[in-house]
Amino acid sequence: MPDALTANLEAVRRTTARSAERAGRDPAAITLVAVTKTVAVAPIRDAIGLGLKTFGENRVQEAMPKIEAIGTGDASWHLIGHLQTNKVKFIEGRFAMVQSIDRLDLVEALDRRLGSPLDVLIEVNVAEEPQKTGALPADLPAIADAAHAARHLRLRGLMTIAPAVSDAELVRPVFQRLRTLRDENSQRLGAPLPVLSMGMTEDYPIAVEEGATMLRLGRALFGPR
Repeated sequence: MPDALTANLEAVRRTTARSAERAGRDPAAITLVAVTKTVAVAPIRDAIGLGLKTFGENRVQEAMPKIEAIGTGDASWHLIGHLQTNKVKFIEGRFAMVQSIDRLDLVEALDRRLGSPLDVLIEVNVAEEPQKTGALPADLPAIADAAHAARHLRLRGLMTIAPAVSDAELVRPVFQRLRTLRDENSQRLGAPLPVLSMGMTEDYPIAVEEGATMLRLGRALFGPR
């Protein structure tokens, strides 16, 4: 296995474990989603050899040849980028989870198209940044209601992308807010929403401290793009 990937993975696991310990959490409860945007098939195979199982792709079109080459037996593929309704037809049989549900028409399009259950997260633009996708917090209840009621969707929780800042501490309130939104909607729906997908290369230690159950890491593992 490439030494750099091995060392990077060990460093991420150490950091995650330390952050979990500070929060009184079990690091085993945190899933590492290796973000493979622009990463070729060979390094993904290396990552599988090191025990990684969950991979995140931003674009359906980029993901499809990788999924075809590697399959879905040793790897679980998550779509973490914006999903256009005209790409919904490519989801079933390829992706185990779509983390980027952010609007009602996407919920409806997926539910119409799918023939089997699909795990989904609602992406929330917690900081309400105008340049980013994701549902606004005010729109979350309606989308959550629709996803929870959909025949073929299994709503598992929420996802967010924190603002890019020089000091990761500044995004702690964003992660706290996502956790609160999750708790509020879980109680309102009367359904568990166990997944909080939050934390990327720049801020994942803070996300772990604030309850992340999924981390989406690309550069921390594979190096600069």
